[in-house]
Amino acid sequence: MNPEEIAKLEAYLRRKFSLDALKVKARPKKDDSAEVYIGDEFIGVIYRDDEDDDDLSWNFQMAILEFDLEEDADI
Repeated sequence: MNPEEIAKLEAYLRRKFSLDALKVKARPKKDDSAEVYIGDEFIGVIYRDDEDDDDLSWNFQMAILEFDLEEDADI
């Protein structure tokens, strides 16, 4: 993904989640995806899907570990 595309995705996700701390960063040696962070914490990957010539989309994948849920058990 190029820097302009990454900036657009970051702006979209910040608006969608009302979260200015969200960052989208290029992945080393990968041009089909980018990493998503909240502050310094890695939360997932966005994959670019351009297999259909007229239908460009992006897929956000986020894994939630059981350990993460236990940290927030007091909520």
